[in-house]
Amino acid sequence: MIIRCFIFDLDGTIVDSNYDWQKIRREIGCGKESILSYLERLAEPEKSQKRSVLQQYEEYATHGAKLKDGIREFLSYLRSKKVKTALATNNSQANTDFLLKKFNLSFDLVVTRDSGLWKPSALPLVKIADHFQVARNECAVVGDSVFDVLAAKEAGISHIFIISKDNLTFSQLSVQVFSNVIDLDRFVRKELFLEEEK
Repeated sequence: MIIRCFIFDLDGTIVDSNYDWQKIRREIGCGKESILSYLERLAEPEKSQKRSVLQQYEEYATHGAKLKDGIREFLSYLRSKKVKTALATNNSQANTDFLLKKFNLSFDLVVTRDSGLWKPSALPLVKIADHFQVARNECAVVGDSVFDVLAAKEAGISHIFIISKDNLTFSQLSVQVFSNVIDLDRFVRKELFLEEEK
């Protein structure tokens, strides 16, 4: 199996950020629907008012975010293997730029919600695969949520790696779950690149 492109989520995958999604959903009133899709359907001035609520929570979480252990080493390893790395996030371009600068990270391509594409739609992932001219079976998605899984499956990407301590949520979704980035890195080196453990 050859993987030529790894597509990462940002919040909860690259960084630990403190979002209380249940509280945010209650305050915005979107139920279980995608927050971004819900906001897109609203008329003004309600749309701007509720988007402002989301942005306040995002700004707070962004400024308190911490880099996940092992992510810098994992990205460096993928680059050493000539694997393209991309970021597909539902966060804003401004928050994404802030985090990438704060942690001195770079990706070959970054797609944020400001592109008009967001998960759980497959479109951000399709855009990335098309940009690099790689087949979907040559891509892997790394995320932390059901939205990441739904987007990957809709895009036809079967290599789905989830960073989560909640195995139950993902148990019926045909994905591989890792409790941390370091375990995923170890798996990728051994199973995808057939390296012996040191």
